[in-house]
Amino acid sequence: MTAPGAGAGGRAVSVLLPIAGAGPFDYLAPAGTEAPDGAFVRVPLGPRRAVGAVWGAAAGGVARERLREAEAVLDTPPLDSALRAFIDWTAAYCVAPRGAVLRMAMSVPAAFDPPPAVGIVARAGGAEIPAAGRLSPQRAAVLAALDSGGPATQAELARRAGVGVGAVRGLLRAGALCRTTRAAEAEWPAPDPAHRTLALSPAQAEAAETLRGAAGQGFSVALLDGVTGSGKTEVYFEAIAAALESGGQALVLLPEIALSAQWLERFERRFGARPAVWHSDLGPRRRREAWRAICRGRARVAVGARSALFLPFAALRTIIVDEEHDPSFKQDEGVVYNARDLAVARARLADVPVVLSSATPSLETLNNAARGRYSALRLPERHGGARLPAIEAIDLRADPPPRGRFVAPPLETALRETFERGEQALLFLNRRGYAPLTLCRACGHRLECPNCTAWLVEHRLAGQLRCHHCDYRRTPPRLCPECGAAESLTACGPGVERLEEETRLLFPDVRMESMTSDRVSGPAAAAELASAMAGGRIDLLIGTQTVAKGHDFPGLTLVGAVDADLGLSGGDLRAAERTFQLLFQVAGRAGRGARPGRALLQTWAPEHPVMRALAAGDRDRFVAAELEARRAAGMPPFGRLAALVVSGPDEAAARAAAVDLARRAPRARDLLVLGPAPAPLAVVRGRYRFRLLIRGPRARALNAVVAPWVTAAPPPRGVRIHVDIDPYAFT
Repeated sequence: MTAPGAGAGGRAVSVLLPIAGAGPFDYLAPAGTEAPDGAFVRVPLGPRRAVGAVWGAAAGGVARERLREAEAVLDTPPLDSALRAFIDWTAAYCVAPRGAVLRMAMSVPAAFDPPPAVGIVARAGGAEIPAAGRLSPQRAAVLAALDSGGPATQAELARRAGVGVGAVRGLLRAGALCRTTRAAEAEWPAPDPAHRTLALSPAQAEAAETLRGAAGQGFSVALLDGVTGSGKTEVYFEAIAAALESGGQALVLLPEIALSAQWLERFERRFGARPAVWHSDLGPRRRREAWRAICRGRARVAVGARSALFLPFAALRTIIVDEEHDPSFKQDEGVVYNARDLAVARARLADVPVVLSSATPSLETLNNAARGRYSALRLPERHGGARLPAIEAIDLRADPPPRGRFVAPPLETALRETFERGEQALLFLNRRGYAPLTLCRACGHRLECPNCTAWLVEHRLAGQLRCHHCDYRRTPPRLCPECGAAESLTACGPGVERLEEETRLLFPDVRMESMTSDRVSGPAAAAELASAMAGGRIDLLIGTQTVAKGHDFPGLTLVGAVDADLGLSGGDLRAAERTFQLLFQVAGRAGRGARPGRALLQTWAPEHPVMRALAAGDRDRFVAAELEARRAAGMPPFGRLAALVVSGPDEAAARAAAVDLARRAPRARDLLVLGPAPAPLAVVRGRYRFRLLIRGPRARALNAVVAPWVTAAPPPRGVRIHVDIDPYAFT
């Protein structure tokens, strides 16, 4: 390790490290090496070594002779200026340390180590190659594959040529090929934009032509607004094709990677190869291979969850955000951000087009389109002549379920008729587990999580009570912990497991499965279940919001929402919007094939504007009314919000810190600071939480207000301040 001043070194550079502390730090580049901006370097950091990125010239606060020398410039391609600007912008906008944002772009430490060598075969230098007429067809195919695709392992080359490995070995023995080594980089077949063009409807073709026309024209934002089943995916595939034709790369963001199975199949049919997939369930080796392939430009298309937004593309040409309205794009821990909004920012900084696709666009996106900031492309009809499902509300006040059950008679009748016709049905209930609440019949005590202000949810199949916030688990007690009564604890309310129990009693001969995050572990399991449903091997699918979007089941004709009112309670700013989006999306799973679809919504409030809009199929009227209410209140998208949550293991210390933060709040006529008040979830994972909310006009950059406010006085030890610019949840 080089000591300060021990060598002449190269230029003095600023190095940003992927840690949340202070930085960047100044170093000397290794003597005799180039260390351009964005280059990855290995540097000494105290007693250890770390990999960071050159962030420009040194700040100059430390004399050159005192600077430590970087140990090496790595052979990984540098971060380009657009991605570095995006990291800086994200840190400033989200009020987060730059190093924490860089860590999301450097999320695979093993990717900076050189790949292991692997044995391959290549043309033998100077060897006499037999004339083509004297070669067997198999050996000729091997040589042709080698010339077109380059050196490869014996198995890879044989697969590429479509022959057995014996043909490769024969050429090795004949001296036409030789053994050598290369870095063991995974192969990434290139998607072909001309592999299989799709027959598009006139509306699809017009939208696709607009997206193709945006390629190479710099930054733009297009809203692709199409009803469920209108073929939005096939349209934005043409934007991807245009990016590939220009020699660039494309990024597609999906809200949940469980949605990727059918999407990947559609992509492969269109382009002849699969893209690089990026999500948290990838194993370490696959993550490393994907990261390196993307940064070197070998993986031309990447599809992933929100974290894929920070991948270091070599030649990014377009970004697609599918289901742009989905709350899963919001990250609530670590660096808090909305991937949809950051995708627009990354596209602007990279000067490339971005497409926001949805059947139920967010109010923010619709407002931007109305103001002319985004172009709007409409697909008002389903592809192939399919009709949108008829949506009806079941008034539970008039047709309640029998006591102890949750499926109302009209829905039960509709299910029975659907199964008799040999069609499929889906029941939607956005509650995992068996029951959301367990209480004592003797004293009324409710079983709570000891770490959170949340009820314990019974998961009867697992024999556990669970907290869905901190994952605390315990076996159900035999005695009430409050009064000691035996066998007095009872499950209250429905969860997916309880709904499955009920429907199995009603329809014992029906093939049914459940689709929740508890029951479907990972993309492979989700793909298997979706394939079974699409193949007609399931009659009834029961699930949470995982089933509400992205899936295409041609035989599904009936959707039932068991508790359509569930999302409307709690006073959340976006409660009505999110409920409308979720129910419209889940209803849209019905009738996507040749047979018409129907959706039944069980509700205690059929007169609610959300239910009336869904039943009438009048999205525009609902959106207009919701926007007007937001405008009157000065709420997004007409105003801005920022949330600050002060938390700590000691309630008094957390409260005092929150009060002190409120006392130092910025004073301005256009700002309103509310709180502190106990957060709706007052305790999470043993930390007491107090919330402040700041509201300002749309033109006010709240991050510029919040950053100096929260950094002016560090909170006491153990207390944290969580900043959320543009909050989506108010828990």
